[in-house]
Amino acid sequence: MPDADLYAGDDVARTRDAALLADVVREAGALALRLFRTELKTWTKGTSSPVSEADIAVNDLIEARLRAATPDYGWLSEESADDSRRLGRRLAWIVDPIDGTRAYLARQNDWSVSIALVADGLPVLGAVFAPASDEFFFAARARGATRNDAPIAAASGAAIHFPKIAGPKPLVERLGGMAAGETLYPRIGSLALRLARVGEGGIDAAFAGGNSHDWDLAAADLIVHEAGGEMTTLAGERLTYNQADVRHGLLVAAGRARHAHIVRHFRDNPIG
Repeated sequence: MPDADLYAGDDVARTRDAALLADVVREAGALALRLFRTELKTWTKGTSSPVSEADIAVNDLIEARLRAATPDYGWLSEESADDSRRLGRRLAWIVDPIDGTRAYLARQNDWSVSIALVADGLPVLGAVFAPASDEFFFAARARGATRNDAPIAAASGAAIHFPKIAGPKPLVERLGGMAAGETLYPRIGSLALRLARVGEGGIDAAFAGGNSHDWDLAAADLIVHEAGGEMTTLAGERLTYNQADVRHGLLVAAGRARHAHIVRHFRDNPIG
């Protein structure tokens, strides 16, 4: 497990990395926004994952800035070839240059730039920026989370009903009575943005459907936790990042009391 605070006794390093992250994410978001709703070359990665020249341009900008400033840190990005040397680095950047590429290419606003710095597998800095809606989420371990520089907090209380819940409908339906009469929150193209909105209390609970990766999650994970929420597997296990396998299964994020209810429900009513 990493130190409770990686930067204990080194405020200069904390301030440097936090400022670097914020600057790079804003610069990347500005580039993505300039290319948004323009004619772009697109192709398919793997079996069905869309990629555009905007994804690559934003990734190149982020990589150039972060690698130049922190050459000893590891690097993991959705749009870069994986470099196994990251596994030997205590610190590593985890990057999704455009999270929600389908929404981006459909000219919808619900996409984001998502970057985290992880130490020994856990995020210590995280930023999720949705330029089209001007939402900038930021978190630092043990320092809280903000949206556009204002402190945020996940929805609190011990209520077992969820007026605003987001994620795959089959998972929501498995909540049974806890979701009775509730309306499924409109789909958010960026998973990182969906989870960050749990951190600000705009969504009571959100699920990830089991096809997510480190770059979708690491920044939002820290934002949720620093905002007083929890984000875990359905069994209540915390996630570890920058491992050989960067894929993750079914996940849930919510304020702590609601999260506990959901985890208990799925332990009593397991899937499969």
